[in-house]
Amino acid sequence: MLYIIGLGLGDEKDITLRGLEAIKTCERVHLEAYTSILPGIDISRLEELYGKKITLAHRETVESEADSILANADKVNVAFLVVGDPFGATTHTDLILRAREQEIPYEVIHNASIMNAIGCTGMQLYSFGITVSMVFFLDNWRPDSWYDRVKQNRDLGLHTLVLLDIKVREQSYENMARGRLVYEPPRYMTVNQAVEQMLEIEEKRDEKVYSPNTIAIGVARVGTRHQIIKSGTMQELLDADFGEPLHSLILPAKMHDLERDYARMFAINRETFDKYVELQ
Repeated sequence: MLYIIGLGLGDEKDITLRGLEAIKTCERVHLEAYTSILPGIDISRLEELYGKKITLAHRETVESEADSILANADKVNVAFLVVGDPFGATTHTDLILRAREQEIPYEVIHNASIMNAIGCTGMQLYSFGITVSMVFFLDNWRPDSWYDRVKQNRDLGLHTLVLLDIKVREQSYENMARGRLVYEPPRYMTVNQAVEQMLEIEEKRDEKVYSPNTIAIGVARVGTRHQIIKSGTMQELLDADFGEPLHSLILPAKMHDLERDYARMFAINRETFDKYVELQ
């Protein structure tokens, strides 16, 4: 049996009882290690709770060497662990398709993900539109296709959740060109960087989708005891301190009264919040 198990967002104790029971029956346990992290949690804490040795599954393992994960899963139990929910921000449908092709039985055990926990900001989940991803800009690559999705959402009166880039085990162009298997240090995009890039593209496109005075909501480490929520103008969020990763950003459309009052609790400056919130 292949178990695909969501770990939630907080720490090693966020796993469900069903997920924990499944892991304890497994001969091998793989942890997907390239789309998200449990903030500040060392893998040894997971191993101590599960009583199992954990093997990290990096992008190349999951995408190019999936058979190593599925090996003998038709005869023994194997766990594939995913921070958040298996079908949350990043899906792992390809692994399931491969398992089905090999007639390997599988079970998915769900958990919380940023896609539903973002309700902690007070924004109603059914008022969100298309989720967009913000990647790190490079000197010669500054993609803006996400801008059209944000515009579409705002035209429809829907909030936009912006998921921020994670770079883990990435190689520089120089090392790739030279064939050197050397990885860059991990990088996690901050709310500040995301806002800076968004404002740059607005200035370039000039379609008045948002402005430095547009109210936005930044979050960090959602689901942990140390989560942070801050609302304010995009200009204010440029300089706000959100601390350690992971960060996400919301660009709300016009808010319902309850949404507005809830978001106001986290305002960096309530005077400016009240001034600009009605201009969404």
